[in-house]
Amino acid sequence: MQILGVGIVTLDIINLVDHYPVEDEELRAESQVIRRGGNTANTLTVLSQFNHSCFWAGTIAEDLSTDFIVSDLNKHKINYSLAKKITNSKQPTSYITLNKTNGSRTIVHYRDLPELDFSYFKMLDLENFNWIHFEARAIDEVFGMLQLIKSNFPSIPVSVEIEKPRKHLEKIFTLADLFIYSKAYANSCGFKNPEAFLQSQKLVSPNADLVCTWGKAGASALLKSDQLIHSNAYLTKNTVDTIGAGDTFNAGLIHSRLTKKSWQASLEFSCRLAGKKCGQMGFNNLA
Repeated sequence: MQILGVGIVTLDIINLVDHYPVEDEELRAESQVIRRGGNTANTLTVLSQFNHSCFWAGTIAEDLSTDFIVSDLNKHKINYSLAKKITNSKQPTSYITLNKTNGSRTIVHYRDLPELDFSYFKMLDLENFNWIHFEARAIDEVFGMLQLIKSNFPSIPVSVEIEKPRKHLEKIFTLADLFIYSKAYANSCGFKNPEAFLQSQKLVSPNADLVCTWGKAGASALLKSDQLIHSNAYLTKNTVDTIGAGDTFNAGLIHSRLTKKSWQASLEFSCRLAGKKCGQMGFNNLA
């Protein structure tokens, strides 16, 4: 299957520490890893392992890190020919503190690279894609992209990851087939459990399947049919790296829907895959 992911790529600099530092503490990292990151790009990395043909669309800088980014995309068989190159720019960088004790990650993100714009996106040939996945970023631009797909390519399934609050999010709530929400977003809306949150979102997205991940409590879905389902989390004995667990869950869900798994099986598969990711460093060998 051909899958297009629209989002960002980043340079991730990950420092592994034996505890999370307090303010003004000087702490030595036990190790340092440099990876290519970005939510949608991570999701495509996992989908590629399930033999999908993966394409990434976003903006890419031309600086010292670009060769590393491009090399990694090639390594994971992610086609970046649809990306927009921005001259005289710097690649976004995430500085990540990974706590060895519990696998938590704290991120400081620096970015001055423009987001992909609708005027560029509308020139892309979308006809042959079997699925298109978005990060809910630069909402005014994404709004135009989603409208274009809905009008011109209504048969292509579209998913949107909503990770955090952003201005004008409500503009896109009727324009996708699948919305995947984070616990952090649900909490920001005042909800303490996924079921109540999904029931609230159903009022503004009545014709979409809605999924909300909830960390150690697993994930829940409220379907177009109004069926509410749940999957427990599948935790490994040792959590070593939670970076990209949500991205991995998203990949599992997209793969499951494309391969016609039932919704219950899709949710359980995605939770298992995310749990496997948390038990290892990086994204290799997840399929």
